[in-house]
Amino acid sequence: MLKVAYIGFGNSVKRYHLPYVEKRKEKIEVKYIYRRKEDIELEGTEAESWYPNIIFTSEIQDIMKDEEVNLVVINTPDQFHTFYSKMALENGKNILVEKPFALSLADAKEVFDLAKEKGLVAMANHNRRFDADMKTLRSVIESKVLGDLVEIESHYDYFRPSSAARKGFGALKGLAIHPLDQIISLFGKPKKVVYDCRSIDYPGEADNYYDFDLFYDNGLKAIVKTSFYVKLDYPRFILHGKKGSFLMPSLGHQSSLKEKPGPVEISFEPISEEYWGTLSYIDEENNDITKKIETQIGDYGVIYDNLYDVIFNGANKIVSEEDVYTGLEIVFTAEKIAREAK
Repeated sequence: MLKVAYIGFGNSVKRYHLPYVEKRKEKIEVKYIYRRKEDIELEGTEAESWYPNIIFTSEIQDIMKDEEVNLVVINTPDQFHTFYSKMALENGKNILVEKPFALSLADAKEVFDLAKEKGLVAMANHNRRFDADMKTLRSVIESKVLGDLVEIESHYDYFRPSSAARKGFGALKGLAIHPLDQIISLFGKPKKVVYDCRSIDYPGEADNYYDFDLFYDNGLKAIVKTSFYVKLDYPRFILHGKKGSFLMPSLGHQSSLKEKPGPVEISFEPISEEYWGTLSYIDEENNDITKKIETQIGDYGVIYDNLYDVIFNGANKIVSEEDVYTGLEIVFTAEKIAREAK
C-alpha cells in the first residue's frame, strides 16, 4: 500500500489530491500532513478537523523517520521544492512534486539523479494530462479519423484585468507549464519553439501573457496560449487534420469554483452534452460526418495509480524525466524573454 505524507496543506492538496486519493482507499492511505508553524498561525486549524484520520504535524522528522511512509508529496511554494525533494529522497521516500518540478534544470537533474542513486521514484505531478477535455482530445487523436494532424491550438484564457495588470513573474512556471505539458505529453519535444511571452500592461515586468508556437516533424504546429483579457471563451482545444477538425469547448476554470467548509467533493457523473466536443471529418467512403463527442470524466488520481504501479510493479513513469526537462526548458526560456520584453 502507498503510505502518503503531504508537505503543505494548501488549495492544491485539498482540491487536486485528497479527493482523488480518497477514491483509492484500497491501495493508498494518507498518514501525515506537514504544516509549518507559521502557516498554522496564519491559516488556523479548522480545516484539519475535516480529516480526522490524518496526522497533522509541524515536525518534519515525524514524516522522514517513519518507515511506513513510502511516498512524500511536495506541495510547498516553488522555492522549497528542491529542498524537500532532496530531504525526502535522502530519507528513503519516493516523491511526487507539484509543478514546477524545480526552479532550474540543474536542480531538476540533481533531484532525478539522487532518486536513481537511492533506487527511488521522483515524478512531477503533471495531473492536468487527465483533465476531462484533455482526455477527450486524446481519444479523438488516437482514433486517427482526422488523418495527418496539421495544427492544434490550446487556449487557457481568463477575463481578469486586475490579475493581468499585476507586476511580477511566476505565471509561466505556475500556469503555462500545465497546458504546455499537455502538448508535450501528446507529441513530445518540439524541434523548434517560437515565443511571445510578456505582460500586456507591464512589458518586462511580468509574464502573464504567452503564446508558444511549437513545431514538430511532419508539419504539425501546436499553439499554446493564455491571455487575461479574453471576455468570450475560445474553444479549449481546436484540432485540424487533413481529413477534418475537432473543437473542444471550454469547461471553465476549477479555480473559480466556490469553496465551502469541509472536504472538497468531486463528481464522476457524466458531463452535460452542452460541454461535449464537435468532430467533423471525411471518412474512408468519402462520407461527410459531423457528430458530438461525449466529454470524458477527468481524474487526477491517475497519477497515483501510475505511482503505485511504478513503485510496486516496476512500471514506467507516466510523466517522464524527458518531458519534465522539456517543459522546464521552455518556460525558463519564456520567462527570460518576458523579462527582456520592452
